[in-house]
Amino acid sequence: MTRIHTSVYLDRPAEEVFAYVTTPGYWPQWHPSSRGVSGATDHPLDVGEQVGEAFHIGWRRGHVLWTVRAREAPRRWVIAGRVAGGGEGTITYTLTPREGGTDFERTFVYAMPNRWLALLDRLVIRRIMAAESARALRRLKAVLEAVSLRTG
Repeated sequence: MTRIHTSVYLDRPAEEVFAYVTTPGYWPQWHPSSRGVSGATDHPLDVGEQVGEAFHIGWRRGHVLWTVRAREAPRRWVIAGRVAGGGEGTITYTLTPREGGTDFERTFVYAMPNRWLALLDRLVIRRIMAAESARALRRLKAVLEAVSLRTG
């Protein structure tokens, strides 16, 4: 299993951040690997809901079906995914409210479907995934801090 952990401070309340990151329709706006989502995409997902995601990481393109496993708004959200053609992973979002904003953590734990890809992961893929995760959180920060998500 490979574990990639990234974190960022966001100058937004935890409730706004949680609503944004748990709504799949927004993923392509901030996660560079996300090429599109299908299914339940227009609201923060609850336990048991599913969403499909097309992704492109490095040279690999694919599709993953995510299922929400845990939701403790606005502090924790967990999705488990199965990649078409093999592979699985879990993403956990942990949000810690701080005065004036939120500490946001994203942990991605995944397993490769065979020994060849596991070796390739150790040599190359893990670094690509870590760079994509860091880039995603930089983009998330830019998006959330550039405009207010408040509708009221």
